[in-house]
Amino acid sequence: MGNVTVIGGQWGDEGKGKVIDWLANRADVVVRFQGGNNAGHTIVVGDKTYKLSLLPSGVVQGKLSVIGNGVVVDPWSLMDEIDRARSQGLEVSPDILILADNATLILPLHRDLDQAREARAGAGKIGTTGRGIGPAYEDKVGRRAIRFADLADREALETKIERLLAHHGALRLGLGLPEVTPAMVMDQILEIAPRVSPYVKPAWRILGQAIRDGRRVLFEGAQATLLDVDHGTYPYVTSSNTVAGQAAAGAGVGPQAGGYVLGIVKAYTTRVGEGPFPTELHDEVGQRLGERGHEFGTVTGRPRRCGWFDAALVRQSIMVGGIQGVVLTKLDVLDGFKTLKICTGYTLRGEPVDYLPAGLRDQAGLEPVYEEIEGWSDTTAGARSWKDLPAAAVKYVRRIEELIGAPVVLLSTSPQRDDTIMMRDPFQD
Repeated sequence: MGNVTVIGGQWGDEGKGKVIDWLANRADVVVRFQGGNNAGHTIVVGDKTYKLSLLPSGVVQGKLSVIGNGVVVDPWSLMDEIDRARSQGLEVSPDILILADNATLILPLHRDLDQAREARAGAGKIGTTGRGIGPAYEDKVGRRAIRFADLADREALETKIERLLAHHGALRLGLGLPEVTPAMVMDQILEIAPRVSPYVKPAWRILGQAIRDGRRVLFEGAQATLLDVDHGTYPYVTSSNTVAGQAAAGAGVGPQAGGYVLGIVKAYTTRVGEGPFPTELHDEVGQRLGERGHEFGTVTGRPRRCGWFDAALVRQSIMVGGIQGVVLTKLDVLDGFKTLKICTGYTLRGEPVDYLPAGLRDQAGLEPVYEEIEGWSDTTAGARSWKDLPAAAVKYVRRIEELIGAPVVLLSTSPQRDDTIMMRDPFQD
């Protein structure tokens, strides 16, 4: 039995929450390794719906859940999320939830800066959630961040706050934001510290021991490959690396620990916020996909842009993400379409292109090349075995496998946990 790393293969919102929850039943430990509370995973179990942002999806299964050092953590948001989870009957205690002591805090000043800069950007806005994720990562790499280990050292905390405000003071002045004093920041931190400190531990050590003991670890990614700060549609990306290679650095384990890499993709394509989207549909088909797929952001509530499945983009995600197998979700949303389209590549200024270029102008200038495929009238919703699928749906899945160069190992046919068809167990690979 090996470990599994799960990442998104498109622009996020592919249904990772359900898949990770389903896989968590086969795992012993679940780890979040990047991102922050700008991510949202929705898990439906019976008549209960859990919406998670910072909490690893393993908490729904009562599994040991770790927030790794690669995550930037808003402690107020985390405690609110813990309270909501408990109100729904979940056990979330320091016995099952570990917060890496070397993870970075998101402070109120980070949210202020994020929102003020986005408002000032005008037409150049990126579409950030305004939750302070980017500014917190900036402070991390700028070596001025407050880390959770600092909460236990008042003297060190005072020094770090001074260094942090030496940077933020000038930014706030330039943006017309009110002054923040060291005492104000200290009071904010001391107010939340007693609540969050019981969860703070050396996560790398706990994970290392779990791996040595042969426990199965599920590494849970947030956002998706095309939002990766290096490999995505820059600058319309998130502020962290979202590919599977980040699992090691963001959890504090060796690169071999990630195990089998599973990429989650929808049977069509969606995107939230700004940025290029070659197969986006602005017609009644796009509207139908959005309505049938309930395409609204878990965190922001913003409607998602919808379009046909883009095999060229997913091929690229598979290569840069090291994806070995794919989970195809929301196949049931395509029920009833007479004809479906799959993007197999593009043209750019009249020339064929089979990948997403790095340049922003080139990305915006891509024209999709489509292959049409027969749809199906029968329903796939709730199917739990391959034989329950219409023949045309099977053909659609097989054609996707051919075009992306990777097998579909799991197929999701509804938001419900058990409406899943497994062709191969990722933990056995």
